[in-house]
Amino acid sequence: MIKIQKEDFNFEEEINTIKKTHSNVGAVTSFIGYVRDNNNKTKVESINLEVYEKMAHKQFEKIIKEANFKWNLIDTLIIHRYGNFKVNDKIVLVTTFSSHRKDSFEACNFIMDYLKKDAPFWK
Repeated sequence: MIKIQKEDFNFEEEINTIKKTHSNVGAVTSFIGYVRDNNNKTKVESINLEVYEKMAHKQFEKIIKEANFKWNLIDTLIIHRYGNFKVNDKIVLVTTFSSHRKDSFEACNFIMDYLKKDAPFWK
């Protein structure tokens, strides 16, 4: 599932919604990204993220497809927010669901590495 939104999210509710539909999930791995109070040794109070939503959705679908090819995943959730954020606000949630932890851990890390480097979001 892919969500690109301004609104905040409750990660437990989001994960439980997907978990309830899959009784064969044995491992759930999540990464939550927050706004830090510094960037390159410069104090940060807030950031603004812009997105080309259609392109982002397409690229997220592609990276999920690639992760599914490399690992045995049951489901994947990506929530990426855009707009104005203060320090400690949540920006991104990546969650992978699998039968076994290795697939879940490796796929979550792979997806997050992609988002950090190549997702079409601009500060």
